[in-house]
This record gives sequence, C-alpha cells and structure tokens, in this order.
Amino acid sequence: MSAGKMKAAFDLTGKTAVVTGGAGILGKEFCRGLAEFGAQVAIVDVNAEGVEATAEILRKDYSCKCLPVVADLTDPDSIRSMVDGVIGEFGSIDILHNNAAWKSDDLDGFYAPFEEYDYKIWRQVMAVNIDAMFLVAQAVGKEMLKNENGGSVIQTSSIYGVMGPDQRIYEGSEYMGRQISSPACYSVSKAAVLGLTQYLAAYWGDKGIRVNSISPGGVESGQNETFKSRYGARIPMGRMARSNEMVGALIFLASDASSYITGENIMIDGGLSAW
Repeated sequence: MSAGKMKAAFDLTGKTAVVTGGAGILGKEFCRGLAEFGAQVAIVDVNAEGVEATAEILRKDYSCKCLPVVADLTDPDSIRSMVDGVIGEFGSIDILHNNAAWKSDDLDGFYAPFEEYDYKIWRQVMAVNIDAMFLVAQAVGKEMLKNENGGSVIQTSSIYGVMGPDQRIYEGSEYMGRQISSPACYSVSKAAVLGLTQYLAAYWGDKGIRVNSISPGGVESGQNETFKSRYGARIPMGRMARSNEMVGALIFLASDASSYITGENIMIDGGLSAW
C-alpha cells in the first residue's frame, strides 16, 4: 500500500459513528476525533445538556453533521429508539464506540469498602458498564449486518479490566475534593467488556464486523496532587494521561487502517502493563 493510500485508510468521510457516553470527559474527545477525521457523529448520552454542548462544538469546529441523542442505555426501548433515530438521520451505522460507563449517583456507596458494598449499587454499575454494552452492541450489530462493508465496533474497557488496582495509591487521594478508591464493580465490569469484545469478534468475524477494545489508563481530570504523584510513580512515562491521548487508538480501530484487526485490546496506559 502506497503512503497516499495508507493516509486515506484513516479517512472516515461519509461514515456514521455512534458514540455512547459522548458527553463525558473522554466521550467529548472521542467525538471530536471522529469528526476531525470526517465522520458524521451521533452523540449519545443521558445528559441532555452535555450532548447539545458537544454537538455545538462539532458543528462549530469541524462543520460536522452530528446528531445529539438523549438515551437511557439501561432501557432496550430507549436504545432501539436511539438506533432508529440514527438510521433515520444518516441511513446506516458504520462505527460504534461503545463507551458509556457510570459510577452511580451515590458516590459514598460507590467508593465503599468491598466488605460493605451494597449489591444495589453493584447492579446499577453493571447495568450501564456491561449490560448496556450488550444491548447497544446487539441493536447496532443488527444494523451493521445490513451494511455491505460491515462495520467497526470499539468498546471502552480499562487497565483495571486487565489488572487489579494498586490500593496503596488511594490513601489520601481525592477527586474533586472527595476521597476515592477503585471498587470491585468497576474492575469486574471492565473485565467483562473484554470478554464481550472477544466473543463478538469471533461471532461476527466472517460478517465483516470487527470488534476491538481500548483500555485507558488513569486520565488527569481533577485528582489531587497526592493521587497524581502516586499514580505517576507507577507509570514508566511518569505521569497520568491527557484525555486527548486516548483518541488516536480509537481512530485507528474505527478506520480501514485496522482492516485486519479484530478481537484485540489496546492498552493506552503509559507503559503501566509493561512493568
């Protein structure tokens, strides 16, 4: 493949991308990246104000055709309505970034010790972090099967879906002024994303639908200096990630540049998994 053709392989012009959790810290960056490479983007989130704000950025900065969609991804009917709306607006779906995740409205409960963890919160987190992944992949996959060229599904896991969190870095660590930890429900849900990814990659492999995942490391977004310094000391690159540093892997997996890659997980962790 010539250099010119390789460059063109990253071009997403004319393709429709659906990004769940599109109004979040990383979701906004993923939407911007897809728009910059030419995709028309459906921004899906439960946060109505957030999807409108993200859509406005895409229109202003990239002249992007975009569709803000408010949806409850724990509700199959809401997901079906979302998919129908995207198909009605753009005609097909070529790229799904299954990215939505949740921490629960009860942050005290979310960060509670394992021995005291409330099963209701466990189930609430699972309902978004893995159940919704299944429901969205199922609904969008049905549409991708109708596409002549199949599609690309990228699912967001986490480093903590691959390895256990180092609990030592959390003593004295805060996020937005709140003591934090990394609960079991997060690790288990993100590990399940990897299992779903490999299953779907094998299941849809001969149908032209590629399914891969990305596993971001810690992203700087309001943590206190105690956490940032302790976390950075664990990383070969010596620091936390910036939110825009997750985007390149997504564009690669969404595009034809990765046309022979499926069932893989890209660790975007500054080298943490290399120790």
